[in-house]
Amino acid sequence: MKDTVKTVNHQQVCQLLHNKFVMVLGDSIQRSVYKDLVVLLQKDKYLSLKQLKSKGEMSFELDCLVEGGCLGTMSNGTEYREVRQYQSNHHLVRFYFVTRVFSQYMQSIMEDIRHGLKPDVVIVNSCVWDISRYNSIWTDNYKENLHQFFNELRGVLPEETLVIWNLTMPLGESIRGGFLVPEIEHKAPQLRYDVIEANFYSGTLADAYDMDVLDLHFQFRFSLQHRTKDGVHWNAIAHRKITSVLMEHIAQAWGVILHHPLTADGVNSTGYGDDFCTDSLPCGYLSFEENPVPQPRRHENAENFRPAVQPQPLLPPRRHHHKQKPSRNGFDYRPPHYFEFSEDYHHSHPPPSDHLVMRNRHSRHHYAPYTHHRPVHYPHHGFY
Repeated sequence: MKDTVKTVNHQQVCQLLHNKFVMVLGDSIQRSVYKDLVVLLQKDKYLSLKQLKSKGEMSFELDCLVEGGCLGTMSNGTEYREVRQYQSNHHLVRFYFVTRVFSQYMQSIMEDIRHGLKPDVVIVNSCVWDISRYNSIWTDNYKENLHQFFNELRGVLPEETLVIWNLTMPLGESIRGGFLVPEIEHKAPQLRYDVIEANFYSGTLADAYDMDVLDLHFQFRFSLQHRTKDGVHWNAIAHRKITSVLMEHIAQAWGVILHHPLTADGVNSTGYGDDFCTDSLPCGYLSFEENPVPQPRRHENAENFRPAVQPQPLLPPRRHHHKQKPSRNGFDYRPPHYFEFSEDYHHSHPPPSDHLVMRNRHSRHHYAPYTHHRPVHYPHHGFY
């Protein structure tokens, strides 16, 4: 990871995702992907252990629980729902908890996309629940659901939307987690091998449907010390690595040059040094609860790029689909000219690693859809 991925900081992420709508779909790992992104859009901090473990809370770092979670029934069942949203003046990030890559519930999410704001980036994964909770022989069913999902997603998204399919991260030999109810505990020893097989199917199909594929299984194969004791989830160091890989890929896809300025002593200006470039925990970071990570050394004008966080009120959850009055969204700001855009960027800056992504779109144009007002409809899960 040292030679291929540099950590991104608060300022870079705010600028890269300025006036962008990011949608995250998936299980508890994807929930932590969402949470780390929400934190980084506001400050250079790690997630705490409590934040990583929590689910369904009413609010997390100025976000809102829109549906499910503690508003409904908290459970480890396949019917558990959780929809979260973080909104500032310049950013919108939304998370849907899903336990199956294609289902009636996923179809309702597609309706939200069809009738609401179109995301600029979709980050998605669904695997472990799919291959463990529904069918003993999961292969054919998972493949068919993947086909339906990718086909449906391609039909509701504009061509400019960047879809990133995350391959599932390595599982441990001994695993336990919310999805692993007593009825399927006998599957635990085999599950890590099933994940490898499922990753092959999902990655191949996502590539065939012209989606981008991020191989997190490969990226973290030698970072297993960052996996938690349950053999499934990962610590805050790993999730900041995931965010950095995602942002590097998004920048590359949009032809944006992410600058990584160095201080006089050659240390990365984020203040974290090589913490994200090695597989060792940073000094003094043995307790996530205390969050003792040193604050980054920002540039003098860093405060100029800090978003003014003013969460917008959310509509109460709705269960029935019906037409809504159009509403104007608040993403009507022109992004500052901070990053460099270059048409021949991909030719002069080849991908740092052949394993970073399976498919790299060299022809993708930078897309800034929220520089002007446009009428929208309220989505069906109760948010703007």
